[in-house]
Amino acid sequence: MRKVLIAAALSACTAVPAVTMAHDLTVGVSWSNFQEERWKTDETAIIAALEKLGVEYISADAQSSASKQLTDIESLIANGADALIVLAQDASAIGPAIEAAANEGIPVVGYDRLIEHPDAFYLTFDNKEVGRMQARAVLEAQPDGNYVFIKGSPADPNADFLHAGQLEVLASAMNSGAIENVGEAYTDAWLPANAQRNMEQILTANNNEVDAVVASNDGTAGGVVAALSAQGMDGVVPVSGQDGDHAALNRIALGVQTVSVWKDSRELGKAAANIAFLMANGAEIDEIPGAGVFSDGPRGVSMNSIFLKPLPITEDNLDVVIDAGWVTKETVCQGVPAGRVSVCN
Repeated sequence: MRKVLIAAALSACTAVPAVTMAHDLTVGVSWSNFQEERWKTDETAIIAALEKLGVEYISADAQSSASKQLTDIESLIANGADALIVLAQDASAIGPAIEAAANEGIPVVGYDRLIEHPDAFYLTFDNKEVGRMQARAVLEAQPDGNYVFIKGSPADPNADFLHAGQLEVLASAMNSGAIENVGEAYTDAWLPANAQRNMEQILTANNNEVDAVVASNDGTAGGVVAALSAQGMDGVVPVSGQDGDHAALNRIALGVQTVSVWKDSRELGKAAANIAFLMANGAEIDEIPGAGVFSDGPRGVSMNSIFLKPLPITEDNLDVVIDAGWVTKETVCQGVPAGRVSVCN
C-alpha cells in the first residue's frame, strides 16, 4: 500500500488514497529570505500541492538571518510540523536544528540549497548545469575580453556549484588567454545591493574595462546591471542570471541582460510538497521515486536527491516562459522599443 501511496502522491497529486487522511499532517517551511520575488512563486506551488493532499502549511521567514532561521526551525517543530522544507540561509549554522529534527524523526527536505546531512533529502535543480548554461550564453555573446564573476552567498554551497559549472565552460578560453578574470566576489546573502556594490568596486579597479559579467542569479544580475547603467555600460556588457525573475525577463527583452536560466519553481515547489508528504507518512528517504545519490558536497556526505532540469532563456525564446504562464507578455515587454525582440511585436 505504501508504494501505491508514494506513486500516487509524487506523480500527480490528484487522487489521494483514503489512508493518507487517517490523521492530520502539517508541513513547516522555513524560508531564508522571503522578500525575494522568486520564493513567492515557490510558496504558491507548495501550498497548492499541500492543499490537494489535505496537509496544513505553516511557515517562517528568516529575513536573511541564519540565527533567526535556527530558532524558526525550532518553532516550526514545536508548532507540530510533521515534516520540514528548509531553504537554508546558512546550512552550517542551522545544523543543530536539522539534527534536532532528525532526532525527533521529523523528515527534512533541503529545498533548492544543499543541507549536507544524511537524513535530509536534497531537492534542487542541477546547479552545475545552471552555471554551465550561464557561461555558455555569455561566452557566445562575448568570446574574449575581461570577465567578472559575481558569485552567490559564501554561506550557500550552491554558489560554488554554480561557479564550478561556469569555469568548466570557460576554462579553455581562460587558459588560452582569450578571457581574463579581472574580478570576482561573493555576494553576501545573495542581496542585489551587495552585488551592485561589488560590481561598482570591480569597475573602479579596472577603469571600467570590463567586457562580460557572469552573475549567478537574477538578483545579483539586477545589481550588476544597476552598476553598469551608472557608467553607461548597460546593454553593452553581457550579463547572466538565473531564476526567471520577472524583472530579469524584462531586462532580457530590453537587451541589458543576456540570459536567465529558468528553473520552473512551480515544479520544484510541487515536488517538495509531495516528498515532504510522503516522508511524513512514513516513506523512507530512499523510497522516494526518481531519487538518486548525491555526494558532491563539500563534506562528501551521501544524500538522496532529485535534480530538476533548468532551461536558459534569452531574447530568442522568451515566448517559452510566456506560453508556460510563468509571466505575462505585458510584463516581459514593458518599456521595450518596438521591433527590439520578436516576442514583443
